[in-house]
Amino acid sequence: MDVLVIGSGAREHCICWKLKSGSGTGKIYAIPGNPGISKSGQCYDLGTGSGNFKDIADFAFEKQVSCTIVGPEAPLVEGIVDYFNGRGLRIFGPDKRAAAIEGSKVFTKQLCEKYSIPTAAGVTFERTQYQKALSYIESLNEDDFPIVLKADGLAAGKGVMIPETKQSAILDIQNCFIKNAFGNAGDKLILEKFIRGFEVSVLCLCDGKNILPMALAQDYKKIFDGDKGKNTGGMGSYSPVPFVDAKLYKKILEQIIYPTYDGLLNEGIAYKGILYGGIMVSGNEPILLEYNCRFGDPETQAILPRLDGDLLEVLVKCADGKLGGSNLKWDNLKSVCVVLASKGYPETSSKDDLISGLDFLENSRDVEVFHAGTKSAGTGIYTNGGRVLSIAAKGKTFKDARKKAYMAVSDIKFEGMQYRKDIALKVEEEI
Repeated sequence: MDVLVIGSGAREHCICWKLKSGSGTGKIYAIPGNPGISKSGQCYDLGTGSGNFKDIADFAFEKQVSCTIVGPEAPLVEGIVDYFNGRGLRIFGPDKRAAAIEGSKVFTKQLCEKYSIPTAAGVTFERTQYQKALSYIESLNEDDFPIVLKADGLAAGKGVMIPETKQSAILDIQNCFIKNAFGNAGDKLILEKFIRGFEVSVLCLCDGKNILPMALAQDYKKIFDGDKGKNTGGMGSYSPVPFVDAKLYKKILEQIIYPTYDGLLNEGIAYKGILYGGIMVSGNEPILLEYNCRFGDPETQAILPRLDGDLLEVLVKCADGKLGGSNLKWDNLKSVCVVLASKGYPETSSKDDLISGLDFLENSRDVEVFHAGTKSAGTGIYTNGGRVLSIAAKGKTFKDARKKAYMAVSDIKFEGMQYRKDIALKVEEEI
């Protein structure tokens, strides 16, 4: 069964890597792909925006692709699934209406309110209500901070701000509404109460009727150790999450995930693909932070290496509405993923820096290197901005997996390389 993967990040590289090990996988194509993916599949330099949907579908038809798998959120929110369905082509992912769960935070907030799904208290302002938003901030007490500001639409992982003071909040609102930092994604802004606790990522496979949770992971959003600095798209992750016990896991599913899926069905939305819940646990009670409509990045790089089975088989079942009765098997190993980012990330993004050390790790049995912001030039691999590489390792213990991952990190060099040194440190065993 030949497959096409849409996207160019470490998430897509990891998906291709896992697909390759499946007994039913034939040729792997990627649009646009990256240098890492090109070693296990064929990459084609096509765009992934709505203006390219016809070209992508034509490609899938020409290559007789059996299933297309969409990695990033933007094509999903823009309706690539609807377009493929209209052409009679099998595709894994939610349609445009369902993808609003990530494409519009206001939509998700309203859905939660309607179906009594626990989430942070908040208020929404439109761009035309700029002065009202400022007045709201002024009405808050200093002990109401920090607060959370969320741009309504897609903002490349940078639309969530957590100002610590009134002045910072005012500047963030100005940045969104006046300086137009997020474009149309910032036409609406949600101001939410800040919830303290720990986060966990719950990715679920969905076929329009059935929902099947995957292994849990935890993501690290801040750029610096100790959760300091700016929010990023994710600087690392690990799986499983040992401090989520069976009782808490049941709460997360029964109070948040399942009611959301039932609510979507009640709204006439048959959700297919990945439903990814970002959950904050505060006082042992789960609260929804956000939903995403696709595989997480970097959670995917920590979760999929632990999957014991054929990924393509289960994704096809989702696309065909035949997930019922399926089960997932996971190994008992610990998985750690460390992200290497370019100089200046996330504020700016350095490019064209030579990456060394990749050849040394190419045939490692214990570590996988997933490409993201990379490009080929001559015989070398260079940075192409943003998050550059994901280093994923497994071990019998988190201590072992961390050691393998960070030893691999030490072999890789490029100008201004940034990475966190505390990924999975808090779950490292005392042995």
